[in-house]
Amino acid sequence: MTQKTAFTEKKFIVTFIFVTSLFLLWGVAHSISDVLNKHFQNVLQLSKSQSGLIQFSVFGAYFFMSIPAGLFMKRFGYKNGVMLGLLLFALGAFLFVPAANRVSFPFFRFALFILGCGMATLETVAHPFIAALGQQQTSDRRINFSQSFNALGTMIGPALGSNLLLAGATGTGNLTSVKTLYTGIAGVLVAVALAFAFVKVPALSAAHELHADEAQPDAAPGKKLLHHHHFVWAAIAQFFNVAAQAGTWGFFINYGHDVMGFSDARAGNYMILFMAMMALGRIAGTWLMKFIAPNKLLAAFAFGSMVMCCIVAQGWGWVSFSALLMINFFFSIMFPTIFSLGLKSLGRHTQQASSFISMGVVGGAFFPFVMGLIANHNVATAYYLPVVCYLVIFLFAVRFYQVKQG
Repeated sequence: MTQKTAFTEKKFIVTFIFVTSLFLLWGVAHSISDVLNKHFQNVLQLSKSQSGLIQFSVFGAYFFMSIPAGLFMKRFGYKNGVMLGLLLFALGAFLFVPAANRVSFPFFRFALFILGCGMATLETVAHPFIAALGQQQTSDRRINFSQSFNALGTMIGPALGSNLLLAGATGTGNLTSVKTLYTGIAGVLVAVALAFAFVKVPALSAAHELHADEAQPDAAPGKKLLHHHHFVWAAIAQFFNVAAQAGTWGFFINYGHDVMGFSDARAGNYMILFMAMMALGRIAGTWLMKFIAPNKLLAAFAFGSMVMCCIVAQGWGWVSFSALLMINFFFSIMFPTIFSLGLKSLGRHTQQASSFISMGVVGGAFFPFVMGLIANHNVATAYYLPVVCYLVIFLFAVRFYQVKQG
């Protein structure tokens, strides 16, 4: 008889809830950054390619911070890693106040960089943390479940941004709303950090080390991290995944304005539906993984994204806009599933591997700028570019995800 593997254990429930809440918090921050793209175009008179530097600042922080965060986590543990991430996150949000006072885009980018360092730390820590709160056999489902709350956060972000930023005036005086918004975010982050400080985290076994009742083989004990090809390909796939995400999200409001003729505020409100599609996709994906292998589901969703991007690029009114909404449904499971597949059977290398996969998020730093150069002329045509990214993810899911021994 085979025993059904539990989703998690009772002793981990409180910790699981707190760590899952982190996914929601950085989801809010990421999606508000996409609203800032259009807001700063209006307030600071930036071009589309210049506003793409917002994503460069946030995702560029992942390149610099992911490895130090992983080393910190390895030395001081998961809980202290979370505390460091929350404090950096809050500091970056507080820095929006002096940046708004100076009406300085470079200062805003510095604040976004510090905020991004906090998010990079949290992402580096949270994924292996969630994976460790139970057996490896159910780690894909746990990470996708927690990422569903990240999707909820990405719905809250546009709702806040559209109502507090895009619905107001376009002059520099409207930066007051930016200060109010980010001061509130910082306050929430400090409160969560204080609460988490009192949580007692149970002893954890090494993340993604296999239990005796699991069928997957152990990785070779003496094997170096870079010799695990499934990990290397996961890091590459994550680079292209976040590149596609940053570009697709960053110019969503521009697409609504330029192609569909929406006001900025209305386009921002449609972004809530856009993010709801991602939440729906993650809920559906978490359920489907009970019956379909994660890599096969990832391949199907990557193919769906490629088809949707090609339709979006045609600029066919509501048909293309509906396809744009569907991109986020298919995108939904990609980040957590790539992360989980990349961490399989790495044993003692898991925390270091998490750092490198998080570092791959730097793809989101460059892609919006490149898409912005095309979007300056035609925002619909710019959506051909993510097809290349989804093709790489498709190849990873079909062939390069496999764990090899020896």
